[in-house]
Amino acid sequence: MKVLLAVDGSKHTKKMLAYLSTHEGLLGTNPDYVVLHVQLPIPPRAARAVGKEIVASFHRVESEAVMNPVCKFLDMHSANYKARSVIGNAAEEILKATKKDKVDLIVMGSRGHGSLASMLIGSVAQKVLTQSEVPVMVVR
Repeated sequence: MKVLLAVDGSKHTKKMLAYLSTHEGLLGTNPDYVVLHVQLPIPPRAARAVGKEIVASFHRVESEAVMNPVCKFLDMHSANYKARSVIGNAAEEILKATKKDKVDLIVMGSRGHGSLASMLIGSVAQKVLTQSEVPVMVVR
């Protein structure tokens, strides 16, 4: 089974990982994980003001802060995974990755870090739930 883990570094990501580690048989034997972290893009005016190198450095530092603990956790559990961080709309990027990586299941926390716009029009989890073509497990 190939499973997409949508991570954002929040306490909800930690709960999701804890749940998976205490329910190891849930996903079958030796699932393959795709770990995905999505960052919002820097507003264009701000990006121009600080420059491409600073924006790239910011995204790299933020990605490492989220991904390193998740990868260490998966390494401790001898999990098979590939990890990547992308920039864009979280729900859209998760749904794209589902198709690109041909995953069988999406697992995500119930509430992560989102923009003001996503709070007004619905959470990332809600968008993924309503638009996904594969099953979605939301851990609370």
